[in-house]
Amino acid sequence: MKETSAGEWLDPLRERNLLPDEVLAAFVVGSAARGWHNARSDFDICIVTRSQRYPGKGDHIPIPLDPPFLMSEIFYAQNKRWEIKYWLDSQVDQMLDKVSWDAYERGTSAGGVLTLAEELMFSRLSNCLPLMGEEWVHERRRQLAKSAFRSFLLVRSLGEVDDAVEDALGQMEAGHLECAAISARNAFGHAIDALLESEGEFGSHQPKWRPNRFKAAAPAAVSFETYWALETMQTYDPVDPRPWIKSILTFCQDIAMGVEVS
Repeated sequence: MKETSAGEWLDPLRERNLLPDEVLAAFVVGSAARGWHNARSDFDICIVTRSQRYPGKGDHIPIPLDPPFLMSEIFYAQNKRWEIKYWLDSQVDQMLDKVSWDAYERGTSAGGVLTLAEELMFSRLSNCLPLMGEEWVHERRRQLAKSAFRSFLLVRSLGEVDDAVEDALGQMEAGHLECAAISARNAFGHAIDALLESEGEFGSHQPKWRPNRFKAAAPAAVSFETYWALETMQTYDPVDPRPWIKSILTFCQDIAMGVEVS
C-alpha cells in the first residue's frame, strides 16, 4: 500500500479543527500503524496534550483517571471511519503508576489493573506510527518497557491458561468432549497470547491479529507452522477428540512453564 506522509494523516484533522494548538504527540495506532490495514479498516489516531483543550464536540469515554474521561471524535473521510482519542500527558503518568513495579509487588490484580481503553493505549504504543512528538513517543516507550506492564499481562494470560486447562480436564473426565475441546481451544489462545506478550507483542484483546503478531514476534519456542497447525485444529478428530485435547493441554502447560513472568 502507498506510504502516507504525516501531513496526509493530519490534514483531515486540521480541516475539521480537530488538532489542538499545543500537541505533545500525535500517532496512528492499530492495523494502519503496522501496515496490516485493508480497504475496510478504520483509522485510529491518538493525540496527547498537556492541558485539556479539546477542539471538537465528540463523546466522553469514562476512564478511571483524573480527569475521569477521554474525548473522542469520529468522522468519515477518504472512504474511511476515523476515530481520534485525546489523552492528557498527566493521564499517561497515572497509567504508568498503575503498572509500576511497586503496584505489581503489592499483588494488584492483573485482570483489573487497567481498563480496556488504558490497556489499548499502552499495547499499541510500541507499534504506533508517530506523526508529531517523536521524542515524547520514544520516552514513553522507554518508560513502559521499564514498567511491570508486560508482567501484569503475562500473569493474567497464564491465569486464564490454568483456568481453561482445568475446565478442559474436568469436562473431559465427565465425558463432555465437545465442551472440553472448546476449553482446550481457549487455553491454547491464552497460552499463545502469553508467549507473544513475553516477546513484547501485546494485543490479546484482538485474536484476529494473532497470526500477524506471531509472525512479528517470531518466538524461538514455537514455529509458525506448528502454531498455525494447532490454531486451525488440523489434527482434530471429531470421532475421538481426546488425543487432540490432551496434546493441546500438554502444549499449553509447556508454554506456561517456559515463559518468564518478570
